[in-house]
This record gives sequence, C-alpha cells and structure tokens, in this order.
Amino acid sequence: MSARVGSSGGASHDRLHDDEQLIRLAIAAAAESGPDDVPIGAVIVDPEGFELARAGNRREADGDPCAHAEVIALRAAAQRFGDGWRLGGCTLAVTVEPCTMCAGAIGLARIEKVVFGAWEPKTGAVGSLWDVLRDPRLTHRPQVRGGVLADECAALLKSFFAGQRDHLA
Repeated sequence: MSARVGSSGGASHDRLHDDEQLIRLAIAAAAESGPDDVPIGAVIVDPEGFELARAGNRREADGDPCAHAEVIALRAAAQRFGDGWRLGGCTLAVTVEPCTMCAGAIGLARIEKVVFGAWEPKTGAVGSLWDVLRDPRLTHRPQVRGGVLADECAALLKSFFAGQRDHLA
C-alpha cells in the first residue's frame, strides 16, 4: 500500500515539512535493519509523493556488502516505477549521508532529490568527505539537502554504537 507523503510542490516552507516527514519515515525504516546492522533507513517516493519503497540496512544480516538501505530501496523502487531502473522525479530520504557506493547508485538511478539526516564525516560522499552527487563532470546531479533532523538521526547511530561498545566490554 502506498501512502502520500506531503505535497510535492509549494512554498519552501511546505518543502521543509515534506523533507522532515520523509526523514521520519526513514527513521522508522531504520528499525528494519538487521539486529547487528547499523540502524540506517531509506525511503523513496515518486514524483507525486507516494511511497515506492523503504528499507533498513542489512549488510550484516544478509552477509552482503552492498545491502545498504539506499541500495535495497533503490532496487525495490525500480521494480515498481519507471522503466526498470530510472527513477527520475523520485526523492530518496535516508537517515545518514550516503557513502560512495550509495551515492553512485543514486546518481545512476537518476533520483531527482536526496534528503539525508546525519552527516557522516568519515565516509560521507554527498558533501562531507566527497561530493559525488554534485560533481560537475557528471550528467545527472540531483538536488541535495543534508542535515534534516540530524540530531534525531545521529542519536540512532550513537545509541547503536554505545550498545556495541557495551557488548564488547
């Protein structure tokens, strides 16, 4: 079942509200991460604001280095929308700044807009360490908005890694 997420147009104030809604959906999707996986969630909506896919990180659970939330959501959305791989006009929201692999996949899928929560200074490829999606040498450069509900998204990571440290102690 698809649910409409806010409006796809309107004033910048409306867009801000929409981006926050999308990040809240991504936070909920992080709960779908495997028990030993970093809780990262992603959601993709079509140009009208209807949800196409959501996913949690499953790298550890699936034993798959490519099972990041963004990639899983891109694969699912591509099966439901467009010509099988182009997701033009769609928006992807994710709780953490995408890594290089995910940024590449997002660009290749032709996502129109990327919204993310927490910045990732160690591996972030959408403004922190690199800026893959806005590289002027590429033919497709989506709109990017980072830092949306950053504190809430960072708290998910902080809690997970604190639990990991406690488990090792």
